[in-house]
Amino acid sequence: MRRAAAIGVAVAALAAVYASAKQGAPRSGLPARFGLGRAAAAAEIKAWDIDVMPDGDGLPPGSGTPAGGAKIYARKCAACHGPSGTEGPFDRLVGRDRAPVRTIGNYWPYATTLYDYIHRAMPLAAPGSLTPDEVYSLVAYLLWRNEIIGETAVIDARTLPRVAMPARDRFVVDDRRGGPEIR
Repeated sequence: MRRAAAIGVAVAALAAVYASAKQGAPRSGLPARFGLGRAAAAAEIKAWDIDVMPDGDGLPPGSGTPAGGAKIYARKCAACHGPSGTEGPFDRLVGRDRAPVRTIGNYWPYATTLYDYIHRAMPLAAPGSLTPDEVYSLVAYLLWRNEIIGETAVIDARTLPRVAMPARDRFVVDDRRGGPEIR
């Protein structure tokens, strides 16, 4: 009985709100400020501004090689992605075939996205804990394992955006501007 009464009151309240809105009754609106929190400081915003764009904008200083990345991968990645990046138990990272399994070598359109993702989200137990040099090294190792760069390549903010990913042409540029021309 209590539940039915509560539902009835809720329905009546919603009906009243709907009816007053439909009749053009003035809304009380929300206050301009709730009196909670404070404006973020510039340093706080900068600490969270870690995105990396496809053209390399946002990449930090540092560098890495496949050899350096192999050591880091063995310590921090192999438990989840397998010793060679093909075994799992989590996502397969290595593979160039067009199999239904998406990997870095057959699906990712930009090498810089690999840096951005590893930097933000890996390793799973401690996301964001890798230094820029460690991330560049892991990116270099994974690109080398996918036969995209050579074994002696050095990856940094200058060279990473120049890496041509095999799947780059498989994506369509999103050129929507909004408004009536949205497809």
